[in-house]
Amino acid sequence: MDQLLETGKIVSVHALKGEVKVEPWCDSPDFLAEFDELFLDGKWVEVERARVQKNMVIMKLRGTDTPEAAGKLVGKVLYLDRDQVELEEGTYFIADLIGLKVVDADDPDKVYGTLTQVSATGANDVYHILFPDGKTYYIPAIPQVVIETDIEGGVMKIRPLEGLFA
Repeated sequence: MDQLLETGKIVSVHALKGEVKVEPWCDSPDFLAEFDELFLDGKWVEVERARVQKNMVIMKLRGTDTPEAAGKLVGKVLYLDRDQVELEEGTYFIADLIGLKVVDADDPDKVYGTLTQVSATGANDVYHILFPDGKTYYIPAIPQVVIETDIEGGVMKIRPLEGLFA
């Protein structure tokens, strides 16, 4: 497991005081705006201030005081340290879910495929499962379907709803 997790990408300069606009790659823009320090370009940088604007985060990083300096950061990825976040029981970093082998909860020898992506739909996340035949199937990330998630073991056990893989 990587200690640093991608959390957003700087997409543009905002205004004249060195602020940048960040596209959040985490649960919400509000979540990203809470951090006092993020990892950028091989070092930790202090977040002087951050606010949510629509679905983006406007952020002022220490040492970036002009539009020119901010412009040099466009396209760069911000990271957080996984130890900065306390996850609730039963929640996981998406980076840790990607690559899990997905098997049947009642017959662990029955391998469905590999979890390749997670989509947030509002009501619940949707897991993208790549089957060995190259087809991708989508399962709802709900307790009735996802029976067990074993990050360290690299396995997710599911009980598909009837007709889910038809």
